[in-house]
Amino acid sequence: MKIYTRTGDAGSTGLFGGPRVSKDDVRIEAYGTIDELNAALGCVRSAGAASGHFDPVLDGQLEHIQRELFSIGAELATPDPDAHELRVIGGSHVQRLEGWIDEHETGLEPLKQFILPGGCHAASILHLARAVCRRAERRVVTLAAIEGATVSDAVIVYLNRLSDYLFVLSREANSQAGIADVVWTRPESPA
Repeated sequence: MKIYTRTGDAGSTGLFGGPRVSKDDVRIEAYGTIDELNAALGCVRSAGAASGHFDPVLDGQLEHIQRELFSIGAELATPDPDAHELRVIGGSHVQRLEGWIDEHETGLEPLKQFILPGGCHAASILHLARAVCRRAERRVVTLAAIEGATVSDAVIVYLNRLSDYLFVLSREANSQAGIADVVWTRPESPA
């Protein structure tokens, strides 16, 4: 089987179990951004492994999330996910993320101010992944608002919680690397 089909050369793509649509269709934007988030998490895992400061538990959690993002992408790529039994993400997935957030926060200093994205390489990419996750959430919300779209509420909640998890994980990655978070301060007013 060849990787190229030439069927998308005119700017359209086929949905799973559905019609061909423009490559800039709202649905394509939604699951394409999920794919981008998944790739960013792959970069986080590579950076963490290369640094030697990344806890294997964190890596395992990220792999678990990558698998779930693939499932979310499949659900979003399908106009009728129920017909193909593609709804996988539910309340238990959100609860697990909340549990992980709570676990990771126990060893961190409570935040009293905003922090700047950055720090060690893994933390920096986690901040980028968090921003991509927020964009993915916005794209999925846009898709869900379209009449006839079948987007699970659980997917939106999952993405919202995932961005929180990625933020906490960025702080933990810095902590494990011995790098302090940089607190945001207001720039001086122009004179």
